[in-house]
Amino acid sequence: MDIIVCIKQIIDPEMPPAKFKIDTAARKVIPPEGIPLVVSPFDEQAVEAALLIKDKQNARITVMTMGHDPAREAMKRALSMGVDEGIMLSDAAFDDSDAFSTAYVLSKAMDKIGQYDLILCGRQAADWDAGQVGSVLAEYLGLPVITLAKKIEVVGGSLRVERVIPDGYEVVGLPLPAVVTVSSEIGQARLPTGRGIIMAARKPIPVWKATDIGCDPSRLGGGAARSELLSLFIPAQNRRQEVIIGADAAEAASNLAVKLKEEKVI
Repeated sequence: MDIIVCIKQIIDPEMPPAKFKIDTAARKVIPPEGIPLVVSPFDEQAVEAALLIKDKQNARITVMTMGHDPAREAMKRALSMGVDEGIMLSDAAFDDSDAFSTAYVLSKAMDKIGQYDLILCGRQAADWDAGQVGSVLAEYLGLPVITLAKKIEVVGGSLRVERVIPDGYEVVGLPLPAVVTVSSEIGQARLPTGRGIIMAARKPIPVWKATDIGCDPSRLGGGAARSELLSLFIPAQNRRQEVIIGADAAEAASNLAVKLKEEKVI
């Protein structure tokens, strides 16, 4: 079985808020100095979902990402977890791609690979939280898609997927090949092993450019974006303090309740 997992490298969501900076004019987030980028947690869980399948049956896992040289660390992370190979899509033409352009590039890379049974993505990237790439990728490839998977089982030539819904989960079956987006309910991703880290450091990672996968230049980058970011800013936090008093605790509590109602808090 051939599995492809799409991953993305992002700014660490757990970094101190004081380190988060943006360029309001360019409408971009400024990568913080001294804090390495990480694999988007949902994508790391998609890698875990692929490895869980590999634990039970013969499977070959390929990770794929779009980015420049720093994204190589994301590939090494996945390889050290037990993935078999990685492919990096790197070209200045890909810069500023939105979800649709990204899905287009990934679909062209899938066409170049040719043989695959299952494509896994995180339910959404943990930076912009759009959650569009997996579904759009399935549309471009003409494949069935299941989103928000919490459990994936391969049964013969098809999948049995438990999919998260607001009040629990539903069980869905679909034929292969297919695209599945993985939710956090799949469980904690495994840690890299010492042997895995050594093997990942030695493993070559091929780099494909737009011309290598036959991309149409008109469908790449910011010029092909279907959405426009109008502004990016850090919300201002205006805090004020008011002491509510009373003759005794009961009166103070009553005065507090009145004030909260006035402020429409309750």
